[in-house]
Amino acid sequence: MLSSLSIINYAIIKQLTIDFSSGFCVITGETGAGKSIIMGALSLILGQRADSATLNNTDEKCIIEGRFTILSTPTLRSFFENNDLDFEIPIVMRREITPTGKSRAFINDTPVQLPLMRELGLMLIDIHSQHSNLELAKRQFQLNVIDWYGNHTELIALYQNVFSAMKKTESQLNTTLEKAKQSKADLDYYEFQFAQLNEMKLVDGEQEILEQELEMLSHAEEIKSGLDHVHTLLDGEEISTLTQLKESISTLQRFSAYFNQAQQLISRLDSQYLEMRDIALECEMLAEKIDHNPSRLEEVSARLDSLYSLEQKHRVNSVGELISLRNDFDAKIQASASFDMELEQLSKQLEKQKAEVGLNATKLHNKRLAVLPAIEKEIVAYLQQLGMPNAQFSIELNQKEDYTPIGNDEAVFLFTANKGTQPEEINKVASGGELSRLMLAIKTVIARSKALPAIVFDEIDTGISGEIASRMGVILHSMSEYMQVINITHLPQIAAKGNAHYLVFKTEKDKNVETGMRLLSNEERVVEIAKMLSNNNPTPEAIANARSLLTSAN
Repeated sequence: MLSSLSIINYAIIKQLTIDFSSGFCVITGETGAGKSIIMGALSLILGQRADSATLNNTDEKCIIEGRFTILSTPTLRSFFENNDLDFEIPIVMRREITPTGKSRAFINDTPVQLPLMRELGLMLIDIHSQHSNLELAKRQFQLNVIDWYGNHTELIALYQNVFSAMKKTESQLNTTLEKAKQSKADLDYYEFQFAQLNEMKLVDGEQEILEQELEMLSHAEEIKSGLDHVHTLLDGEEISTLTQLKESISTLQRFSAYFNQAQQLISRLDSQYLEMRDIALECEMLAEKIDHNPSRLEEVSARLDSLYSLEQKHRVNSVGELISLRNDFDAKIQASASFDMELEQLSKQLEKQKAEVGLNATKLHNKRLAVLPAIEKEIVAYLQQLGMPNAQFSIELNQKEDYTPIGNDEAVFLFTANKGTQPEEINKVASGGELSRLMLAIKTVIARSKALPAIVFDEIDTGISGEIASRMGVILHSMSEYMQVINITHLPQIAAKGNAHYLVFKTEKDKNVETGMRLLSNEERVVEIAKMLSNNNPTPEAIANARSLLTSAN
């Protein structure tokens, strides 16, 4: 149940805290007193969007907090565990709205996103506003009524699992079809580019090698001449470096016997002699190998030109990147060939999943069909209690070709309040008062199945009065035996049925209007109901009538 609601700085409410009792709670007050404002504040902690325009004082933040005292259930515990929230009773839901319009939401003092707060709110309380009767004409709501009554949650979850898998495969198939179509359109291009790159027989790193070779071939004569010159200088027929080194060694050897330092010099010259002789030989051999080769020069130049041209064409800077492109084109060609197999596999998978979806949709359809007579019977019984003895209510359940996340059923509510008249779709035949009674009958039938801790009716009694109002009060009171019922009403017959009676009122302070709310005592209830009976002017007869209503209600 909603045990308390605290409102600070919202609309014309400066500060208000109200504790609610269990059972049937009625809220009354003059038109414009602020009943809808309180319901608006309650909606905010259930996830409705808001902005700074709702602030009473635009320099301070708005804080709305609701406390729910409920029994622990596996579903609630699972919700808190799955969303990493502390599970504590009471459950405290709080919204804060800053003067700049920034909104923050909290569950048990843990910051949460608004959709999460909304999800929890749907598990705690159902708010039926004055506009909720319009839901009756919506196909989605009509189908939901059947599922709430029949408690088809597990069956719907099972259906949705296979439906989701089917939609995923369907999406994959469509994506693959698009890729295959595009791939086939691009195949000629890929094959041409691959063939051009493949014919080049690319080798990673060859460009650098060829560039070095091109430099050498371009300067072959210069290199050969230089090597020959070095060889001549080191070991030529005339005076050469090696000859001079040999002569230097011989000179030192002549007096090495009586000059110790000579031997060290000889050793060093020997090392230099051997090294220079090797260099002279290597220069000679290299010179013999180097030839001016115009044909090879042309061949290397042509190969490099081809590589440069391809790199420029594909906007890359190396042979390695060209090789990567070639492999990529090859992969696309191979992928194009594999699309047919993938499409065949996905098509078979989709057909199998469609069969599963159809099977589960049929099971769901049959379960829904099975509960229709009971729903129709119970709703008609409540309508008769609400002063519609000739009411007829039935539900058509039609299977459509297309599947949706909740099956392929379409529910149509048919209704008539008049004897001898064929039932038609609700939006075509029901008046405002009839819609209110029909909605109450439906809410009463499904309330126990939904197992919500609390329900709020905001003037569900629109368009009714007298004895029918009294009967509606009886039904609302009966609902409160297994859930908290909070009802905003203008009718004394319904107000008298409440276990607790709250009054919403306006006061003027410093030329400002503020909304307040308080629990009425037994005597205060008599006066308030008498005002409702006598147009806010309680006569002795109205007082007596009010006492009679309260006595008969108890």
